Amino acid sequence: MRPANEALIVIDVQNDFCPGGALAVPGGDEIVPRVNALLDEFQTRVLTQDWHPADHSSFAANHPGMAPYQVIEMPYGAQILWPVHCVQDTPGAEFHPDLDVAKADHIVRKGFRPEIDSYSAFFENDHETPTGLDDYLSARGIDHVTLVGLATDFCVLYSALDAVRLGYAVTVLEGACRGIDLNGSLEDARTTMLDARIVLEP
Repeated sequence: MRPANEALIVIDVQNDFCPGGALAVPGGDEIVPRVNALLDEFQTRVLTQDWHPADHSSFAANHPGMAPYQVIEMPYGAQILWPVHCVQDTPGAEFHPDLDVAKADHIVRKGFRPEIDSYSAFFENDHETPTGLDDYLSARGIDHVTLVGLATDFCVLYSALDAVRLGYAVTVLEGACRGIDLNGSLEDARTTMLDARIVLEP
């Protein structure tokens, strides 16, 4: 069992990010058995869940003439336009059916504000609007987080960087993550995390 000051953060292991989903991460479902085993090792376990309204501003379908993966400027900066995914109360937004959700102590839903996307488990993409996760962890004396989940180069990356910014020691288990790798984003993410002194383990 890991020490009480360490928490496991499982990022977005949802149907739409797994093979067959609307924004499938290659091999996304392959991590589920390892994630389930990790849930037994930690005393504090948090799952995050992308939870978008259908009119979310990050969906290409809500911008006439735009296509998925094009980039637009939003008030908070550049925003990749995504295929419609993880819409609230749809099967795609549900956790992967094999994920042992019952072992979670807390679930963070993010991306539910129509006007702003949310990659990180800690903040919306304006880097200011909190999800409440930091308060939850701080109240439990957590100062070290281990991240797993989907996708390495987006939601895991942003969560890891925000955790460092908030003062946590951060480990990312790369073997329990999978990446989208959009135009080299996976290698860029690894470099960024290493530069931030995030510990990358297999």
